[in-house]
Amino acid sequence: MLASAATGLAAGLTLIVAIGSQNAFVLRQGLRRSHVVLVVTVCAFSDLVLIALGVGGLGAVIERMPILLEVVRWAGAAFLAGYAVLAARRAVTGEELDTSGERSEMSWRTALGTCLALTWLNPHVYLDTVLLLGSLASTHGTPGKWWFAAGAGLGSLLWFTALGVGARYLAPLFERRSAWRVLDALIAVVMLALAVTLVV
Repeated sequence: MLASAATGLAAGLTLIVAIGSQNAFVLRQGLRRSHVVLVVTVCAFSDLVLIALGVGGLGAVIERMPILLEVVRWAGAAFLAGYAVLAARRAVTGEELDTSGERSEMSWRTALGTCLALTWLNPHVYLDTVLLLGSLASTHGTPGKWWFAAGAGLGSLLWFTALGVGARYLAPLFERRSAWRVLDALIAVVMLALAVTLVV
């Protein structure tokens, strides 16, 4: 059982630790120390739900309903393109890290909505987390697949916590306007590239 959990942990981290829209958003919120607990909780809990659904067999259902992924694909591409435009605009105007204690640039509702959209409107989440992890888990048998899921869920929790909380140690670097411009430019490129890959 521990071997299944360890395999799930490794597989989960392999899929999660990559530059993507969700990770870029968590990093930015962590740097601004803006609703970090909320964002990390939503990302980790969403992954746990998706992993459980995949291990429970939702992947097989999704494979029989390609229209569902098609709808999510176009909605996700539109959202990512819009977020890329906003990041590009921030890169042009520039900003500095607010050290006065008022670090939140958005309300908790906006942060929650953005985080949910970046997570649930991303078709890669369903392909990687539900289909791929679900398929890998099934090779571990009935009891073992849930240990695999637990390991993958732990990997998600560890990663998002490290990314959100650990970002504060980069805060001195991001006190400079130029650093924010570079970060937002990179975010804009990543978001736009992901949007393009979804529709091409």
